Amino acid sequence: MNNKLNTGFNYALVARIQGGLMIIESLFFLLCAGVALYYGDDTTAYFGVSFAISVVLGLIGLRLGRGASTIIGKREGSVIVTLTWVIFSFIGMLPYWLSRYVPSFTDAFFETMSGFTTTGATILPDIEVLPHSLLFWRSLTHWIGGLGIIVITMAVLPIFGFNGSQVFKAEVTGLSKEKLHPKMSGTAKRLFMIYIVFTVSGIVALWLAGMGWFDAINHSLSAVSTGGFSTKNTSISYWNSPAIEWIIIVLMTGSGINLSLYYFLFTGKIKKFFNDEEMRTFIIIILLATLSIMVAQLGVLNFSLNDIVDNIRGNLFTVVALISTTGFYSVDYSGWLAVSYILLLLTFIGGSAGSTSGGVKVIRVLLVFKYCYYEFKRMIHPHAVFPVLYNEHAVKEDIITRMLAFILLYVILSLLGSAVLCFSGLGFEESISSMVSCLGNVGPGLGHLGPLDNYYSIPDFSKWFMSFAMLVGRLEFFTVLLIFTPAFWRR
Repeated sequence: MNNKLNTGFNYALVARIQGGLMIIESLFFLLCAGVALYYGDDTTAYFGVSFAISVVLGLIGLRLGRGASTIIGKREGSVIVTLTWVIFSFIGMLPYWLSRYVPSFTDAFFETMSGFTTTGATILPDIEVLPHSLLFWRSLTHWIGGLGIIVITMAVLPIFGFNGSQVFKAEVTGLSKEKLHPKMSGTAKRLFMIYIVFTVSGIVALWLAGMGWFDAINHSLSAVSTGGFSTKNTSISYWNSPAIEWIIIVLMTGSGINLSLYYFLFTGKIKKFFNDEEMRTFIIIILLATLSIMVAQLGVLNFSLNDIVDNIRGNLFTVVALISTTGFYSVDYSGWLAVSYILLLLTFIGGSAGSTSGGVKVIRVLLVFKYCYYEFKRMIHPHAVFPVLYNEHAVKEDIITRMLAFILLYVILSLLGSAVLCFSGLGFEESISSMVSCLGNVGPGLGHLGPLDNYYSIPDFSKWFMSFAMLVGRLEFFTVLLIFTPAFWRR
């Protein structure tokens, strides 16, 4: 009872898991310190201090959690997941802040939360002045947060004697939580292996296309995690290379698809991959959006035959970068006023459930449209039964209800958040686009927060508010917001 108090909440268990996760974060600091030593950066000591702080706090957490129950309930799972992102960000900001490359505490936290949530919104006016180690840390925060800090550590939770099913359910975004293995740690390991294969393949492909090893590693980490941090101020357009752009397009598209499908593809279940409705809808949306933008541009631009291929690639790159919520750019789309509604809609939809992408998720949009269609049919044929089907299986009514509630909450939070940002001093276009961008973990907005700009000049209050929006969006609202309800804490 001493660990559960009057609420029945197991504080010692939470402290122990957080301690173990901080030890894991310290190892990433050690890796960055090695990069700093290799390149002769002046940040080695700062990563060393961050490593020491993370280790000390981790050991304290393990000490406080000694003897804790190994059973993780729903409440413990939600708190563990939410605290992990917050604590990782507060500890992860130390190298930026201590080194004074980001002297503002607010800016350092914003940059770190943007990294771990794979949002990719930056406050850095000049990225290229950062040393190699900090550039690598920015990309690494994406990679750590992309698959999910908790999913990565699910593979090691059994070492501490924990059953992490509730943590997995609280952290994995979307509706797809299909087990690939009877044990949850086995599922996590398989997802992690797919993630690593994608990352290594991206590194090799980008290097063969002309990137240096350092840039190839950073951009593969960012693309596979659908984060969007680049080592260059002008992002992918810096290289002006069609080959690099096509590789990034493939990486972003592939990472926007449910990772579980690749396991089925690799194990010979090819039909299960190609027959997945969400995956097919995701590809169709990309193609239709690219075609729509191309048609809109034909009315205002004079294309030569030689320009058509380049424009198709640039449009496709932009569409994939936004719908996958990566945020890279190869062309400046801030002036595409005629199709700005399409771009905003893409960031709202996002990628597939079970992917590293943010947004509402394609499966929710698909099933809600199906539900509306069948409602019209029911009005015409009131006595007929029209179940909503997904992948040839009937979807339960309560699942549809939860999806409708999620989308409604998404719209409400987007509007309320936009109003708050307007009152904080941002323009109307910037407020709406940045709120949708932060909730969807996209990064760039529209107007003065477009692909060629950054978030440096916005008010500090807006940065903290957006940081919270990034966290809420990354964990899909309910995991975080439930913590603030009194009912959550009752026995």
